[in-house]
Amino acid sequence: MTSRKTPQTMKPATAAKKLGVYLGATPAEFQEGVVSRDELNALQADPPEWLRELRRNGPHPRPVVAAKLGVSIGGLARGGITDPLTTEQINAIKADNPEWLQRERATHAEVRKEAARQKNQQG
Repeated sequence: MTSRKTPQTMKPATAAKKLGVYLGATPAEFQEGVVSRDELNALQADPPEWLRELRRNGPHPRPVVAAKLGVSIGGLARGGITDPLTTEQINAIKADNPEWLQRERATHAEVRKEAARQKNQQG
């Protein structure tokens, strides 16, 4: 009795997170189905046009927005950014360089610096 191995699948939200895209902006067939590990690997290896477009122009999920702005996700919330943003909107925030962004970038840099210091002490 050999059991057949079923392919590992994930919810669309999980796949979108792994792909670094905002689920609400993905095509309906992506949102409504399940994604196998092989399908995810194929999307990462050879992204279709819709995926390339989302990665290029957004809207981007909060972790991507935070990374592009150089702040933490908490810093985004403190700055009043709670919705996904497009690349154009992110670039506008960078160009304006508001006080909250400057403050959060400094805080984020300090946190990273402290984390690196602690890691060096442990190792």
